[in-house]
Amino acid sequence: MVGVTEVVTNTAPPLRDEAAAAAAGAALASGVRIRTLAEVADLAAVSRLFESIWRPPPGNPLVTAELLRAMATAGNYVAGAFDGPELLGACFGFFGEPAKGGLHSHIAGVATTGHGRGIGFALKLHQRAWALRQGVAVISWTFDPLVRRNAHFNLTKLAARPVRYLPDFYGPMQDGINGTGDTDRLMVAWDLASPSVRTAAAGRPDRVDAAALRARGAAVALAAGPDGGPVTGAADAPVVLVAVPPDIEALRRTDPDQGRAWRVALREVLGGLLAGGASVTGFDRAGWYVVAREHSS
Repeated sequence: MVGVTEVVTNTAPPLRDEAAAAAAGAALASGVRIRTLAEVADLAAVSRLFESIWRPPPGNPLVTAELLRAMATAGNYVAGAFDGPELLGACFGFFGEPAKGGLHSHIAGVATTGHGRGIGFALKLHQRAWALRQGVAVISWTFDPLVRRNAHFNLTKLAARPVRYLPDFYGPMQDGINGTGDTDRLMVAWDLASPSVRTAAAGRPDRVDAAALRARGAAVALAAGPDGGPVTGAADAPVVLVAVPPDIEALRRTDPDQGRAWRVALREVLGGLLAGGASVTGFDRAGWYVVAREHSS
């Protein structure tokens, strides 16, 4: 469980109303209806959707309908985004310590046919509004820090903040997205009532400009070399930039060795910075983590 999680004992109704309105607006903009799910037929559809996205090996489903049924019955979060009868996206999470004060969002995915419509954003805002009604202050989840679009979505569009780098968190997964390599993850915390999250939910996220930061003296601790491979530099400034490749999933298919090299480099550089007390303050869509060092020499 993320250490910053705490229970919201008196979430102000205006915040709950604001979150519900933001979630409704995002769903309307994406053209879907989002609802929590508990019936077996709906949960089986969620399981099939996740299988179609991640393409796990036979006999190793990401999540079964039976497990989702148990999770939903126990009061956890399972929701789907529908365009008419078609399920285009789903998300599920479960409560954690202390005493159901935190929610861990385990899986969220959108079908290929739903890409580009903002369905993922709508699902997360629905989850936020639901969690606030349960008295939850922070939602945590993990993502692959090498996947550029996910880093931008999580850190910029949602304003979540990394709290820990987790090497090979799940072990071998061997699905259509993760491949056969190590499954390093960033654990993020989404502080549901923070000013940055509230403005992001309203569609006005804070953005960072890596080029401008570099012009003002930010150090480049990891960048892409002429061949596209990772090149490390000195993290010797108060603000540090850490690059990721444009499309790690394609790279894993076309050049597995270079994909592994990026994994090792990011683990050493970004993981090392976080372990040393630095914090990620944002992500530039051009492919840069912006890191603030706690102490600079």
